[in-house]
Amino acid sequence: MRLLFIRFSSIGDIVFTTPAIRCTKQQIPGVEIHFLTKSSMKAVTAANPYIDHFHYFDKDLNATIKELKAFQFDYIIDLHQNFRTFRIQKALGIPCLAYHKLTVQKFLLTKLHLNFMPTRHIVDRSLDAVANLGVVYDGKGLDYFIPQEVALKSNALPATHADGYIAIVIGASYASKKLPIAELQSLCHKIPYPIVLIGGKEDQAEGDAVASVNPIKIHNACGQFNLHESALLVKNAKTVISHDTGFLYIACAFHKKTVAIWGATSPALQVEPYYPSGLNNTEWYFNAIVPKLPCQPCSNYGTKQCPQGHFACMKKQDLQAIADKAIGYYKEA
Repeated sequence: MRLLFIRFSSIGDIVFTTPAIRCTKQQIPGVEIHFLTKSSMKAVTAANPYIDHFHYFDKDLNATIKELKAFQFDYIIDLHQNFRTFRIQKALGIPCLAYHKLTVQKFLLTKLHLNFMPTRHIVDRSLDAVANLGVVYDGKGLDYFIPQEVALKSNALPATHADGYIAIVIGASYASKKLPIAELQSLCHKIPYPIVLIGGKEDQAEGDAVASVNPIKIHNACGQFNLHESALLVKNAKTVISHDTGFLYIACAFHKKTVAIWGATSPALQVEPYYPSGLNNTEWYFNAIVPKLPCQPCSNYGTKQCPQGHFACMKKQDLQAIADKAIGYYKEA
């Protein structure tokens, strides 16, 4: 059997697909798994041992379809569900198994604040897509694979952080999912342990501003490491504080206890931290969310700015509660 899994983006959403891929590979004898994603997401998937063949989309969908037609797939497993995946399905003319995207329910939740979302995580809905093939969840949680050749240099972090640190992921795809700089500075002030700030090059200036309050305790790693190296920083951390972004779920894949900070998005969208079945989830993560905000969540993915202008979902966060939870996780590690 030859299967084509499709998920174009983003980092976190691709990590969410890993249990379905792993379980399918391990439970269907002789199955050949192909995975289609955007070229920009290549690093996220390239080291996954459960994927036999990779396909990358980069602007020219017709060229991608031509490439895919060279293979005789038995099924498409559509874990993205958009116009592009619909075109691929029609062009290949083969059966398609898809997850429930819940577009209507998400619209009602984010725009009208009417919650008709089923209590079923996106990971479980991805697994539902392959259930008709006899695949069942193995309870092992998320995967993230770092190539064997990737390693951190011995001087990657200051000596002050050698005995342990808390990783704070300050980046996010949209501003409405990020704590403002002043709140990040205040949060770091409340934590008595070494801190490593994680993010991309676009977060470097903000990281400098946050680290400036205590340059010895706070090390700004934003923009200094590639994706896999940053993942190693997460893996080596005692615990992780993160906005709703890909590194939150990479931390889950490494079984790190996490504090998830929610702004424009929400656990109600069924995207909260996800761990193996054997772990007590309520003891492995903490959802930091401002209670009883009538406007929250306001988006599936985040927005460039607060639609209401007040940004209460981040500016009213209980920073002491976030710090206390992270401190507790640090001591337990």
